Formats: sequence, C-alpha cells, structure tokens
Amino acid sequence: MNVVNIEDIKLADSERQPCEIWTRVMGYLRPVSEFNKGKKSEFYSRQYFTEKKAVLGCCCDHMGVAAE
Repeated sequence: MNVVNIEDIKLADSERQPCEIWTRVMGYLRPVSEFNKGKKSEFYSRQYFTEKKAVLGCCCDHMGVAAE
C-alpha cells in the first residue's frame, strides 16, 4: 500500500476547480455567485450559531465569564 503525503501534492492554477457555495434563501437553495452586491455582503458578514457558544454564553454571562 502506497502512502501519499498530502504536503507533496501540488496543483497548478489551471488544474484547480472552482467551488460554488450554495445557501438557503427564502426557503430554497441558490448559489451565492448569483446574489447581488448587497446580498453577498450580508451573506459574508453572517455569524454562525454554535451550540457550545450558546450554552456557555447562556450560563456564564451573569457570572462574568466570557465565552470563546
């Protein structure tokens, strides 16, 4: 079995494939590339929910402990 070191893999820009990001808007999926300028800005400034932060923030805010 050959082991490939991921560090050894090099791709030229011509070999790369663009990754298209899709998101849910108003109940259906759309590619972010089709958004207008304002909607793209709104999408990239979103803050994502994490359960750990929510639980820590809920329990620790009143104790003066900052969540990560």
